[in-house]
Amino acid sequence: MALRDLITSIKGVGPKTAEAFESAGIRTVNDLLHYFPRNYIAVPNISPIADLSHDGRMVIKGTIRGGCSIFSNHGKTILSFEVADSSGSIRAYVFGMPYLRKNYYQGRKLILYGNVTHKGGKTMMSQPKILSEDEYEKLRGTMIPVYPVGSKLTGSMVSKAVGAVIGDADEIREYLPEDVVEREQLLSISDAIRRMHFPSSMEDVYAARKRLAFDEFFLFLAKMKLLKKGPEKIKSSYVISDNGVVEEKLLSKLPYELTGAQRRAIADIIRDMGSGYAANRLVQGDVGSGKTIVAFASALLATLSGYQAVIMAPTEVLASQHYKDALEMKEKYGLEWTPGLLSGSLKVSDKKSCKEKIASGEINLVIGTHALLEDDVVFNDLALVVTDEQHRFGVRQRMTIVGKGEVPHTVVMSATPIPRTLGLILYGDMDVSVIDEVPAKRLEKKNAVVDNGYRDKIYQMIVKHVRDGEQVYIICPMVERADAAEFGLDEAEDEGDSDAAQALANVKDYSEKIRSILPSDVRIDSLHGRMKPKEKNEVMERFAAHETDVLVSTTVVEVGVNVPNATVMVVENAERFGLSQLHQLRGRVGRGDKQSYCIFVAGSEDKEVGKRTKERLDILKKTNDGFKIAEEDLKQRGPGDFFGLRQSGLPYFKIADIYTDAELLKKTGSILEQILAGSADSLDRLKEALRVKENLSYVDFHGICL
Repeated sequence: MALRDLITSIKGVGPKTAEAFESAGIRTVNDLLHYFPRNYIAVPNISPIADLSHDGRMVIKGTIRGGCSIFSNHGKTILSFEVADSSGSIRAYVFGMPYLRKNYYQGRKLILYGNVTHKGGKTMMSQPKILSEDEYEKLRGTMIPVYPVGSKLTGSMVSKAVGAVIGDADEIREYLPEDVVEREQLLSISDAIRRMHFPSSMEDVYAARKRLAFDEFFLFLAKMKLLKKGPEKIKSSYVISDNGVVEEKLLSKLPYELTGAQRRAIADIIRDMGSGYAANRLVQGDVGSGKTIVAFASALLATLSGYQAVIMAPTEVLASQHYKDALEMKEKYGLEWTPGLLSGSLKVSDKKSCKEKIASGEINLVIGTHALLEDDVVFNDLALVVTDEQHRFGVRQRMTIVGKGEVPHTVVMSATPIPRTLGLILYGDMDVSVIDEVPAKRLEKKNAVVDNGYRDKIYQMIVKHVRDGEQVYIICPMVERADAAEFGLDEAEDEGDSDAAQALANVKDYSEKIRSILPSDVRIDSLHGRMKPKEKNEVMERFAAHETDVLVSTTVVEVGVNVPNATVMVVENAERFGLSQLHQLRGRVGRGDKQSYCIFVAGSEDKEVGKRTKERLDILKKTNDGFKIAEEDLKQRGPGDFFGLRQSGLPYFKIADIYTDAELLKKTGSILEQILAGSADSLDRLKEALRVKENLSYVDFHGICL
């Protein structure tokens, strides 16, 4: 079977099953081989029931006594029965599978493998599997992969299909020099893939992950090197002088005073644009530091000089916001620009009209999303490209929009503070401006880290602020309960509800729950990334217009949305997010002149886990400085964090993480430099290596740079 073969070529995968795989982005054998587990479960030895003192997956052996009862809770059927051994007894619960009642009869001796929890002084096991003696012996001490699943795809479907094709991993060709593989003690690619899916120990997982993370870093850095090959400074046709016009036309008319850092960033860009060389500048600023006005000031200089400028945003919500701001500034300050919005959700006729006006030069400030990358988007005279929240775009996407002009100036914006040691590797060739001040009139956020015991007080606080005319964000880690496996929480054959899965807040259930708790006149809406762009825009427009009081959302709101009236954010299961991501999320509140609050709710019932979580999150209470938080995140993250604490707003890697793998990233950069310095034809050999990696092996590392 070839790596490029469709998933339907696997025995037992018919059209219906293929549709389930398609929902997870799995279309080919290669996609399947690179659909890695989110976590692993080691099947432990049988424990006496009396010794079940900790939460976790456990195995018990006992006898059912008293038979099996059945009842309903919130419309869901639950089976309940008691299991006893010579040391004690435990009550077990099975959710959503009433047809299994016949398996749990009085006097039956059985081995159960399930999730043990302790609540209110009672010990219980949820969603147990019945294991025969042979099954238990085969599983004992092994590592069971837990795959990301959804409403259609189950873990067992993935495991079975991977088992059928794992031998095809041998087709993936090695692209690294043999001496590098040996010196760095890296597994072969095929061996790494096998061990990721079927490890015999966590040591296998660590070794496999090291190789795959190395690959992601190496490919990212190599492509950056190839895309940016050439002289450090490139001459530009657009030598643009300011002569004080930006200050006169815009900055002096603003109703607020710019910070010193904002003025320095604007001055840096103006100097770049007048130097005779193409600007290549990263503007790195903390959340709420005022990067947007820097982008508009830069764009104004280009348009006043008779050229076009582009501001490319990662989402339609943010692009629409920028467009409205540009129109408002044109009206309010008499700015001589003609803004236009180009996004994927526009009607065909509107999109065609917009493209014609861009091509003719009638629109000279072009604001849009990925739609700007389409081949038929042609510019009249493009002098400046600003990409907002730049990590959301792949390198090649940014190069595509830059390629639509004759060496235009490039400014990229980032709200993600990156520790300096890592920034030098990722963006070493760029000039950097740092906006490290916040607007003077903004009050510092008040932060709290609490457990579930404060929930009633949180709800009371939400109602109080809504009554005061303010708005509230509530952030959940999941869209729906079926996403629990994304966080390494398996559910028996992915059916029913494990306690762990129920403990994670999800947007759909939480929205319904809070509607039943808060007063009926509190207007509640929900938002998540699976909505169509038009739906997301409508939800955010309602919230921005204060037609909604409380917005229950996933992290989709972290990208630049500006609602000054939002003063409270509640983050559920805060332990499931990285520190830098939590900091970015709280940047959605406190954007006006009112006091703002951010409450991080640690959802774990385990006291030890809760204590560690509180200690980790306390840095958010101590400082609102994103750069200090990023450095602390770098110190705190370790090998045990790589299943779940995924930072967003950084270059996207499926396996690697620049915090957890900071040392590996540095090492990879060093190895790449050594390879390139090895001989005169090293760059050509690197190109060939990448061609082998991507074209011949059909390994697509998930669009790292595409």
